[in-house]
Amino acid sequence: MAFGVALGAFGAHGLKARLTPDFLAIYETGVRYHLVHGLAVFVAAWLAGEDQTRSARLAGVLFIVGILLFSGSLYLLALTGLRGFGAITPLGGLAWIVAWGLIALRTKAR
Repeated sequence: MAFGVALGAFGAHGLKARLTPDFLAIYETGVRYHLVHGLAVFVAAWLAGEDQTRSARLAGVLFIVGILLFSGSLYLLALTGLRGFGAITPLGGLAWIVAWGLIALRTKAR
């Protein structure tokens, strides 16, 4: 979460004058999803600590993988302009979808 906040501040203050509005919007999308799913890591950790379920631990790992792939690829795309990084982004989204599904299944099982 701290890294997400730092990246957001860097984007707002250090990149605003250096990136086009389109690339700044891409960067900001990466930060927004990074922060939301950083909170999701805490949810998964709390659920895993409650009853040591494997699904909650796996969800936490997938949330982190999603941050790295989704947000990381958007950061790289915005900073380099290389559109190929955009091909990685959906893999992070898929990791998040699976993670949220695991959280839902774990919660329903209770």
